[in-house]
Amino acid sequence: MAEFMELEGQDGVRMAWNVVPGTKEEASHCVVPVSAIYTPIKPFPNMPVLPYAPLRCRNCRSVLNPFSIVDFAAKIWICPFCFQRNHFPPHYASISDENLPAELFPQYTTIEYQSTGEASSVPPVFMFVVDTNIIEEEMAFLKSALSQAIGFLPDNSLVGLITFGTLVHVHELGFSTVPKTYVFKGSKDISKDQLLEQMNFFLIKPKPPTGVVAGARDGLSSESIARFLLPASDCEFTLNSILEELQKDPWPIPADQRASRCTGTALSVAASLLGACVPGSGARILAFVGGPSTEGPGAIVSKNLSEPIRSHKDLDKDSAPNYHKAVKFYEGLAKQLVHQGHVLDLFACALDQVGVAELKVAVERTGGLVVLAESFGHSVFKDSLRRVFRSEDKELGLSSNGIFEINCSKDIKVQGILGPCASIEKKGPLCSDTIVGQGGTSAWKMCGLDQATSICLIFEIVKKEIPDATLQSSNNQFYFQFLTYYQHSTGEMRLRVTSLSRRWVAGPGSIQDLIAGFDQEAAAVVMARLVSFKMETEAEFDPIRWLDKALIHMCSRFGDYQKDSPSTFSLSPRLSIFPQFMFHLRRSQFVQVFNNSPDETAYFRMILNRENVANSVVMIQPSLISYSFQSAPEPVLLDVAAIAADRILLLDSYFTIVIFHGSTIAQWRKAGYHNQPEHQAFAQLLQAPKDDAEAIIKERFPVPRLVNCDQHGSQARFLLAKLNPSATYNSDGHNPGGDIIFTDDVSFEVFLDHLQRLAVQ
Repeated sequence: MAEFMELEGQDGVRMAWNVVPGTKEEASHCVVPVSAIYTPIKPFPNMPVLPYAPLRCRNCRSVLNPFSIVDFAAKIWICPFCFQRNHFPPHYASISDENLPAELFPQYTTIEYQSTGEASSVPPVFMFVVDTNIIEEEMAFLKSALSQAIGFLPDNSLVGLITFGTLVHVHELGFSTVPKTYVFKGSKDISKDQLLEQMNFFLIKPKPPTGVVAGARDGLSSESIARFLLPASDCEFTLNSILEELQKDPWPIPADQRASRCTGTALSVAASLLGACVPGSGARILAFVGGPSTEGPGAIVSKNLSEPIRSHKDLDKDSAPNYHKAVKFYEGLAKQLVHQGHVLDLFACALDQVGVAELKVAVERTGGLVVLAESFGHSVFKDSLRRVFRSEDKELGLSSNGIFEINCSKDIKVQGILGPCASIEKKGPLCSDTIVGQGGTSAWKMCGLDQATSICLIFEIVKKEIPDATLQSSNNQFYFQFLTYYQHSTGEMRLRVTSLSRRWVAGPGSIQDLIAGFDQEAAAVVMARLVSFKMETEAEFDPIRWLDKALIHMCSRFGDYQKDSPSTFSLSPRLSIFPQFMFHLRRSQFVQVFNNSPDETAYFRMILNRENVANSVVMIQPSLISYSFQSAPEPVLLDVAAIAADRILLLDSYFTIVIFHGSTIAQWRKAGYHNQPEHQAFAQLLQAPKDDAEAIIKERFPVPRLVNCDQHGSQARFLLAKLNPSATYNSDGHNPGGDIIFTDDVSFEVFLDHLQRLAVQ
């Protein structure tokens, strides 16, 4: 694993197969697709930023890189992707073996170009879209969180405010003498032209007869834009006074009905307003939603309380009447936002579902952030919101307007990307006929991306047969190049270029080479993203069966065994943890939707689809650390056997962090021993997991939920649900002080036993 982490530390890339199967047939036998998980703008402390434009191949537009073959005498370089010969321009005249430009240094496979003089003139834009149809207590929490967030905004950033309940209110912040709002009916979708007309955009400067209205350059006066979008430093007072006076939505709610909430219309108005005023700039819509959308386009449920909100069962049986309509509406909104280059961030805080499952497409295609909590007063929401603007410990590094492009050797095609991006539909020889996720293109738009955003590229090997052995030894490298053109958080445009080369193997005897380059963590994450995608897009898909078949194929291809003899089965250390990952993936919230609402499932998958390998592995197989008097804190197996009366366990499952006290420890704590000076060691034992949990929380976005619980307490379920049930209610002999799990699920031992039996057939 260590060498794969090292590669990630250099280029921000983890590949499932670091030695690539060389032909189409070989690749199909490998089960896990040839794939890469790439973090486009991962910060590297010693990566050079070059102040000049990159040199591109005149045929395939790839950028000069350390794998290019250079003829110093003739001043020519050969592109490793299309073998085109390119002449160096005059300002490269002095290059030689001793005098290389940075982009040819072998260690700079990842490098950044800073385009001079292209800094965006438009400052960052934040449009707050706030739900007012929530109870007074929630309203108070939300107001305090918002006024704190507004205080953290950069002074030059432009701010707008829209509130919604039964109606949509667009606040005119530029008119500070009295509060003034434009009101739109929540049940009706409003076109961009109607919106501009009704908001008096053409009073001073008449509407141009033709062409698209887009910002101050095309048809709008900057005075009319400044009524709704003002620099934070100018409107902080107005904004705070509007927030202070914000009332709960005044429309009466009958006892047998839900509150009227037009989330879809409000987001549509926000998108159209930004599209007219600041198209192409790094603008974010921050939506704060406190309940289900019941009015207008994008409604997920009717107002009648007798109709329940859709569950997974309803979606499977196709009996959720509003679901497809709402998804279609948000797909349209996603398309509009991607076209404008704007981002939708969602903060959903309610005990009920709010419609994250429907909104998912708009948030994911624009690369938005998503936070799901039970209340606006919960630390998960408050701390996450603060971290978006304020970063004491770990900066999110929000960047915007990204375009991601890829080049690779001619024997490789791209099936698509699973992750936060949208296809630009740039067809070409690189595109595979099979489409996975956002496919059918070799360029993608990433409206919003941050330092942790990670995308998963799925490749297809198209080479049919193996050429002669002589050829194979001389040219057995596949090359990949990832180009990310984006607006840095400082406002300047940058181009990040990562060039990789991987050896390919084919034919008999290649199995050992493939195993040596197998990254089981990356492979597990790719399988998790793939199975989530298939569950959402394929009807009648059976995820457990698909994962089991894949694992059996994998083990029978790469395991060592004698036919029909399970006891002889063994796996190389490179593959030995993979079955364990698959076991936990089958039991994880990505595959088992029972007990989760469609909103929660959508939320978990959105986070899985944007996180890097290390974080995603924790979501699939949580980490468990044990604290006791006998030994220093140590990782233990994710198994019910880890529970003991005199131990504290710290479980990190990414979304929740659980501090679990064994029964004896809990009794001592309740007796207050840790407050007595002679029991200082016990006080330190109690404090250690808290400090470690705090360190994890500081590093993570969205901020995880912290659960403090005791053995046999009701909250212990957070830990028990994740553990391997090696001791259940019907197994013999329990360890005293330990625990059992009331389940009929198979344990990992039984699972492995069956796997070995099937793999050797």
